[in-house]
Amino acid sequence: MTDDWRGWREAAETALYGDEGFYRRPEGPAGHFRTSVHASPLFASAIARLLAGTARELDTDEVALVDVGAGRGELLTGVLAAVPAGLEVRAYAVEIAGRPPGLDPRIEWCAEPPHGVTGLLFANEWLDNVPVDIAEADADGVARRVLVRADGTERLGDPVSGADAQWLRRWWPTAGPGGRAEIGRPRDEAWARAVASLAGGLAVAVDYGHVREARPPFGTLTGFRAGREVRPVPDGTCDLTSHVALDACAEAGSAVAGVPAEVRDQRAVLRELGVSGERPPLALASADPAGYVRALSASGEAAELTARGGLGDFGWLLQRVHPASGPPGG
Repeated sequence: MTDDWRGWREAAETALYGDEGFYRRPEGPAGHFRTSVHASPLFASAIARLLAGTARELDTDEVALVDVGAGRGELLTGVLAAVPAGLEVRAYAVEIAGRPPGLDPRIEWCAEPPHGVTGLLFANEWLDNVPVDIAEADADGVARRVLVRADGTERLGDPVSGADAQWLRRWWPTAGPGGRAEIGRPRDEAWARAVASLAGGLAVAVDYGHVREARPPFGTLTGFRAGREVRPVPDGTCDLTSHVALDACAEAGSAVAGVPAEVRDQRAVLRELGVSGERPPLALASADPAGYVRALSASGEAAELTARGGLGDFGWLLQRVHPASGPPGG
């Protein structure tokens, strides 16, 4: 890592995705933080039901499932085990790290989303790891780019200009001197490209996020290492993440698809997909003790996936893509 002063976007790109970057480590994301994918197999089962519903909407029994930011293939492995009989799934893992040994041979490992497929594109905690620059308002209220060194030391650089300045004015005006903003334009563009890769179906991004009316005044940049939140330092030893301006991404995706996007919380979406945190009836304990224990365990896992103040607060950005006329491909 270099000690040169760089914008956060460039520094994080190297720290996360460079040759010795954090996301190339063999343990993968699961070694450092817990996502919905790792919390419970109920999540993969819910995505399998979402995939089956997408296939019904497309009137096809052959669909693609594209997992963007696939980690080590955990979600795809779980979904393939849960898809209903009769549904043929072409599975793609999009990840910069190498293919892990022993992965299901049905999963195609690729660096970019395949183009022209029909089905479900799913990006769980991907957009928050698309690096962005950070702006901070100086004493005069001028938004300046924050520069950083590999040890995490910061200083203010030149005023933000061009397309980034336009993005700030539209989506995240700084809240006076000392206010910070994460310039989400690269995420908008990444999401638009992901949506454009689908010939038809549904694109979903799941992340902690915020909207223009409730932006955090000092930003959300942080780090994670070995399950603990740590100071964000772009030296390759920790994850670097910040919440997503989901409304800005939604507009970018909608412009590509030509239909409005929808932003909902994970709690509501998972409940519609059959994930409920309700405890099983006590009568089951005497009628089927083993079944009661299994149901109680599933109830606890479902409660974690839908909990307020936790995983249930994730935003789901849902963008439908209408296929062109003619039979769907896949």
